[in-house]
Amino acid sequence: MNHLQKFTSQVRNHLLVVLLANNAFMIGAGWYASTHNSLSINGVVIVMCVIGFVLTIGFAVLSTEYLTKPLRTIWQAIIHISPDTADQPAPNLASLSLGKDMVTNLVSHIYQLASVVDTVQQTAHYNKTDPQRDFVASNLPLPLAIMDKNDNIVFANLAFSTYVHQDADLQGKNFYSVIDLAFSNDRTFDRWLSDAKANKAVAAQTWERVRLNGIDNEDGRIPQFDLAAYYNQDNPDNLETMVVLFDHTMQYSQDDQAMSFLALAVHELRTPLTLLRGYIEVFEEELEGKMSAELDDYMKKMAVSAGQLSTFVNTILNVSRIENDQFNLHLRRESWQDTLKGVVNDLQLRATVRGIHIELDLPDSLPAVGVDRVSMYEVVSNLIDNAIKYSNGSARIIVKARETREGLIETTVQDFGVGIPASAITHIFDKFYRNHRNRAQIGGTGLGLYLAKAIVTAHGGQIWVNAHEGQGSTFGFTVLPYSQVASKSETSDNKADIVQSAHGWIKNHSLYRR
Repeated sequence: MNHLQKFTSQVRNHLLVVLLANNAFMIGAGWYASTHNSLSINGVVIVMCVIGFVLTIGFAVLSTEYLTKPLRTIWQAIIHISPDTADQPAPNLASLSLGKDMVTNLVSHIYQLASVVDTVQQTAHYNKTDPQRDFVASNLPLPLAIMDKNDNIVFANLAFSTYVHQDADLQGKNFYSVIDLAFSNDRTFDRWLSDAKANKAVAAQTWERVRLNGIDNEDGRIPQFDLAAYYNQDNPDNLETMVVLFDHTMQYSQDDQAMSFLALAVHELRTPLTLLRGYIEVFEEELEGKMSAELDDYMKKMAVSAGQLSTFVNTILNVSRIENDQFNLHLRRESWQDTLKGVVNDLQLRATVRGIHIELDLPDSLPAVGVDRVSMYEVVSNLIDNAIKYSNGSARIIVKARETREGLIETTVQDFGVGIPASAITHIFDKFYRNHRNRAQIGGTGLGLYLAKAIVTAHGGQIWVNAHEGQGSTFGFTVLPYSQVASKSETSDNKADIVQSAHGWIKNHSLYRR
């Protein structure tokens, strides 16, 4: 017989005894009243009812106390182990008579479950608050670091310490003092983290082609990697920001070497290309009006192709200079109307060959700008050239310029071609990036917009794009008026050069809390 069956049998026997005793007392009381007192039948019935009522209440009170004692014992055991009622004493199991075996067994199980729960809670808390003892994190082959809300490192695995060439114990050190990051665009880690702390409770982000400054590997290569970060505001265990590094030094170094080799090879094209363009110009002048329409068309296409090749050569060389921090801008006072008109005139032939007309919309007057005319020529030329390539049969390109309320000079290049899908817009200014949907049909290097952004940013301006797939694109950028540029230099002489540099790698924030 199990404990529950035994307990049920005891309860049944107890209730049977109580009922029999109650009935026996009632019958005895009725017999006594009828034989020893001169009571009528109604009087005897009344006496029996009164005595039965009193006995029922008495037996009910006594039975309740007796039958609920096992339940009270179990309740006392649960209260005893509850963390909120630690002063409750343990139940005395030896005092039980009803259901003793069952209650003893249940209380034993309760104590065992409480012990298991306590162990699980302690283990979970231990693992959450002490990542140093986390086997997975400590032995992860990827460099991993975790920071608190002050950007101090609370955990860094051995792979991270080895990768950044630091001592194994980095705990307590500020993240920015340990690792000096450089990014290929202005979407840096510290800007993302500052925005996440200000505006988000949880955030995640990834970066490609991140460079680790100040460290060279044994083979002389600068470490380059992809970076993934996760942010969790006010984490209860003070583990607010996590970063993981995915090393791609070999792959990205090969890309850099390929770029350097390409720049060297392209450099050798400049001399023959210059001669070729010169001969084309001579032929156009000497043979003007003497060639048939077919030969004249061939000559125009040769001039267009030579111009495209020249643009390609300049783009490669300038990107290489930017990557090596050798690209300097000489800002001078220039007429923005003349600059734009010069670019449009030079590219109108290229557009005409494709059946496109470039419309130039300029106000009557614009303030002089402080720009490097050659570099800005490349920016505008690149945007118009892209508009021509992606026109998709449309016959118009609109180039506009205006002065903004902030006093900046804004220029936009609008086409009505294939547009840009939303998924590609966030990467459109990245180096080597090209939309996979049309890169097989339309040629390009994926460097033009990267170069344009680097040049515009070095001028102190901003560049952006508004586009919808199938509805065309509008690229815009701003430059500073010469008055603002000159105010930043030591002289306002209109003939003086103001030299600035375009950097291909944007350094991460280097200041940190002490």
